[in-house]
This record gives sequence, C-alpha cells and structure tokens, in this order.
Amino acid sequence: EVQLQASGGGLVQPGGSLRLSCVASGLTFDDYAIKWFRQVPGKEREGVSCISSGDRRIFYDDSVKGRFTISSDNAKNTVYLQMNRLTPDDTAVYYCAADKGCWYSSTDFHSWGQGTQVTVSS
Repeated sequence: EVQLQASGGGLVQPGGSLRLSCVASGLTFDDYAIKWFRQVPGKEREGVSCISSGDRRIFYDDSVKGRFTISSDNAKNTVYLQMNRLTPDDTAVYYCAADKGCWYSSTDFHSWGQGTQVTVSS
C-alpha cells in the first residue's frame, strides 16, 4: 500500500519561506510521480508542482514559478517543496500525491498524503 506523509507547514510572514516534505513508502520511488496540490476552503484542489517518474522532469504552476522549487531525494524516498517569497495567496492546505504520471487533475491521483497547513500572514 502506498503511503505518503506530508509535513513542514506552519505560519510564516509574507516574504518568508517554508520547506514541505513528502515521505513516500510502499512503492518503488522512481516509478512514481509526486505532485503537490493545495486547497483553500470552497475552492477546488489545484496543482502546484510535480516531479515526474523516471527522469524526474519538473513542472510548476505559473503562480509559483520562480518562487517554489521541487526536488527529490531518492535515498530518502522524499520529495521536497521549497517555498520562497510566500504571499497570503499561498495560504492553503498542501497535499502531496503519487501516481504514475504528472497528471493535471487531482482526480487522477490515487495516493494522497494527509495535508499540511501553510498560513502566510503578518
């Protein structure tokens, strides 16, 4: 069974930084893409960034390009999301998800972490 454990959220001031971690187990890490989504109440879950299986290609939503960096540590079965220059619009619950590809829609991902709250506020 694939299990994902997301962590690293918290309260940060605008302009600050956080690093989220997603630790995966129960899978062959290289065979899976890991994608970060975020969700605010009343809105659909939106994709933030994805790292593909195999060659580890990276994708970002336009809203985070240049501010967020996704990376993976295969030895630790962990994907990180470094978030810099945070703004209040980045406030959300962040989820990591795993599947065979960097699909666009959250409904195409079958394995999910529990979510970690990121709050950007002064």
